[in-house]
Amino acid sequence: MNKIAFFIIVVLLITETAFSQIINPPLGRIAVVADGNSPDPDDLGGTAVTLALLRAAGLEDKLVHYSHSCDIVPSNRISKAAERERHALMQTTCDGTARRWGGFEHLTFIDAKWNLDKAIEDLAKSINASTANDPLWIVEAGEPDLIGLALDASLKSKHKFVKVITHHPANDQTGEFYEWEEILEFNVEEVRIPDQNILLKVDEKQWDWAKNHTDHRLSWVWLMGKTAEIDNVVKFQKGKWDCSDAGMIYYWITGANVNEGEIQPAVYQVKDMLLKYVKNTSEEKNKTKH
Repeated sequence: MNKIAFFIIVVLLITETAFSQIINPPLGRIAVVADGNSPDPDDLGGTAVTLALLRAAGLEDKLVHYSHSCDIVPSNRISKAAERERHALMQTTCDGTARRWGGFEHLTFIDAKWNLDKAIEDLAKSINASTANDPLWIVEAGEPDLIGLALDASLKSKHKFVKVITHHPANDQTGEFYEWEEILEFNVEEVRIPDQNILLKVDEKQWDWAKNHTDHRLSWVWLMGKTAEIDNVVKFQKGKWDCSDAGMIYYWITGANVNEGEIQPAVYQVKDMLLKYVKNTSEEKNKTKH
């Protein structure tokens, strides 16, 4: 029995160590530029998972900018009424996830299209605060225009401390004012990882663990992804739960290109990180009640 108990303890310690090694971000701060007001509604689930992951990793204070609805020029692929709805849903996803998970009180979530000057100023401010020991990592979860506008409005001397994470050419090449090559001409570092849709755009049932969980934080995250699934603007999200853009955040949390971050995370890895945090924080709440 002693040998069995010892073996179990060793396995548990190894498992705990392995998990703790997952959270190994590089130096610097993080900024996210998402769309969500374009035809594809995947940023609803992507935003909820992104914020939940940062909180679960204890890195919420590293998030210095979050803007959404960065598709600045109207598209004829989505009606004006549907786009207005998306703006509201994206703001709700940001504010609702931040309130439920906590830790983002320092941040204002900005609608980039409706508050373009404010979004440019806010992102440029974060760029200007960058140094070699405190670079800014920008997650391109939408069109590159806002990133280009903020770079143009910021100090050129700071651009060498900016790194832009991207995973899909659909984001890179859909800008109305900036093409991807023009973003790179600002002397920022390109950090490109594989298409995150491969493992993070999945059948709905892979998220039943969140749907059926008793903790409101997880059920909220599931609801945001479900809202995208029932969206009636596009058909390619039907039956799918999509948080593909959040794969870039998982990559950064686990090290990015500095500490060999996970370049192709799957749902089970997102699940493990969120469930561990929810379990630990629920236990802490229960202790304080007694």
